[in-house]
Amino acid sequence: MSTQAKKELEAFPNPNPERDYKIRFDCPEFTCLCPKTGQPDFATIRIKYTPGNLCVELKSLKLYLWSFRDEGHFHEAVTNSILDDLVKLTKPRAMTVEGDFYVRGGIRTVVEAQYP
Repeated sequence: MSTQAKKELEAFPNPNPERDYKIRFDCPEFTCLCPKTGQPDFATIRIKYTPGNLCVELKSLKLYLWSFRDEGHFHEAVTNSILDDLVKLTKPRAMTVEGDFYVRGGIRTVVEAQYP
């Protein structure tokens, strides 16, 4: 059974919606393409959130992150896009997405986007 990258995220009901607690994902294998050169950009994506009524389902998150591998994105745009999509899906109480991009041309870029 093959697994295909896809932009569709899935959620499931928060098992403890009455309590504030944090969920953190570290995704060290994120890849997208530089929109200027077409070369791969590698990053660790860190997602931390306080769920509302929904939590993001992990397999769908993995396939969603894979979907960026063949697309050109600036670091700032892709980090904010991931935040927007996750907020739209889960409507969390709070969320932070950090894109920690590996060194390219002697510069390491870290982009942090927050909701609200």
